[in-house]
Amino acid sequence: MSDQAISRIDKDARIAELEAALAARDTLIETLRVQLAQLKRMSFGQSSEKLITQIGQLELTLEELESEAEIADIGKEAADQPDAVQPVRAVPIRRLPDHLPRIERRIEPETGNCTCPDCGGALRPLGQASDEMLDVAPVRWRVIRTVRPNYTCRSCEKIVQAPAPVKAIARGKASFATLAHIVVNKFDHHLPLYRQAEMMAAQGIEIDRSTLAGWTGQAAALLDPIVSRIREEGLKAGKLHTDDTPVPMLVPGKGKTAQARLWTYVVDDRASGASRPALVWYRFTPDRSGIHPQTDLKQFTGLLQADGYAGYEKLYAGGRIREVACWAHFRRKIFENHLGQPTPLTTDLLERIARLYRIEEEIRGTPPDVRQRHRQERSRPQIDALRVAIDDALRRLSPKSAMAKALAYGRKRWTALTRFTEEGVAEIDNNIAERAMRSIAIGRKNWLFAGSKVGGERAAAIYSVIETCKLNGIEPQAYITETIEKIAAGWPASRWDELMPWNWTADPVPVSRAA
Repeated sequence: MSDQAISRIDKDARIAELEAALAARDTLIETLRVQLAQLKRMSFGQSSEKLITQIGQLELTLEELESEAEIADIGKEAADQPDAVQPVRAVPIRRLPDHLPRIERRIEPETGNCTCPDCGGALRPLGQASDEMLDVAPVRWRVIRTVRPNYTCRSCEKIVQAPAPVKAIARGKASFATLAHIVVNKFDHHLPLYRQAEMMAAQGIEIDRSTLAGWTGQAAALLDPIVSRIREEGLKAGKLHTDDTPVPMLVPGKGKTAQARLWTYVVDDRASGASRPALVWYRFTPDRSGIHPQTDLKQFTGLLQADGYAGYEKLYAGGRIREVACWAHFRRKIFENHLGQPTPLTTDLLERIARLYRIEEEIRGTPPDVRQRHRQERSRPQIDALRVAIDDALRRLSPKSAMAKALAYGRKRWTALTRFTEEGVAEIDNNIAERAMRSIAIGRKNWLFAGSKVGGERAAAIYSVIETCKLNGIEPQAYITETIEKIAAGWPASRWDELMPWNWTADPVPVSRAA
């Protein structure tokens, strides 16, 4: 066999090998996409933070694989079409958003729009071809120079000058928009101040990190009335969702961190068709003592959806606050046993709970009375049957077994677990509060710890505003920019409600007309 023939065989074998590798890659990509979609649909099964971590890892892996696939496919097309100026790719055609500004770039023929390049004849318009591309302009910093001319009266020599506009920081160099940009980047986009300082330095703007910290503190101080109003409105609601998460806090003088906590209190009744505005209030504490939620909720009356933390027990003692337990937590304990050793019992219980969730999905968005009726007619019989199955299992299981302990957890909270069937505004689980903690869990990996108790309280305040904005479909940076300017200019306290995120519009009342 000739060398040429051997070379051709080796080439064909290599091609077959590469094609098999590409097929395996495509299969892996599709598998990861399915897994990612499943994780995003999950509302129970694992703790919220673990789920977020899994999703993040899968998204990163998928991102890398898709990037490699894109490059490989483009290279292959370029090799197959060596004379083509650009590789031809089958991509979905999507209309770009209408609200984006348009900049038109007109390209005329090289010979102009009057003369034919072939015969020299006159050209006449015959329609046009157009194409749109999504473009981005980097952050552009600018300096606003305020000029206030002086005038003197020819008659009395009085000097007339317009009053100086209110400043974000007295004798400072930051505008209200700059303050908003800094805090949103840190707490919503998870960019620590030192990284923001580096990004500004790359554009020739040398701002010390301590200065940025001062700007953050000023923004938080200006937003304090908004945060207080969010808290007040939340305590008026008939139902709250609450949760907490650890936040490392730097211990002064020791260079070590202590385990502080960030608590969340959420009002979100959209699933029951309520018109009450959605809001979230965060509270920073140096520890997880039960005295904190007991103090925070001393003026609250209604339903409290929470996990089984013992610190809430005193709140339920007087009947002023009624507990609504979380089926996701109960289901999670069963699921953990199922993962270790699947049994007919764990499979059966998980399927029973899944049927309850399917009913909830069907009635989501309907009024409370409709939800309550469906729960009484459809969910309650299934819950009663589930209780019988649990009681029977507990008689057969060893009390010291992990499965028995998981079932005992549910039995102990059975009244609270079933309360959602009696209250149309209640939810089957506490996922609303857990979702409010996701931004904290992501951000914590970037800012690592709170520098102090004051720093933690500042973060809680800013998170309260940003996340409440997002719950109401409001862009946080635009809201904070205009709101802190109004507050700094002396917005009247009698009109606080006009500034709240759920009442704010993109075209608010000018500061000059606020008095």
